[in-house]
Amino acid sequence: MAKLVHATVGGKRVQCLVCGGGVFREREVKLNSTGMEFFNLAWANESATGLVCQSCGYVHLFVRGSLTLHRAEG
Repeated sequence: MAKLVHATVGGKRVQCLVCGGGVFREREVKLNSTGMEFFNLAWANESATGLVCQSCGYVHLFVRGSLTLHRAEG
């Protein structure tokens, strides 16, 4: 099971855009493109960090950047 985390970007705490929650489950998300899929190279697509809101399930995506994860108690 994915770990529960809090997150910050540039020192500001990330909150869910839908419900305002602040606890997420982290997971890797592949950013598939049509061209790469067509040539069976989906494995080479870029990845993003997905934060799934623990309260409502909304998925937030972050690609390369200053996302910092902090372990949440739970």
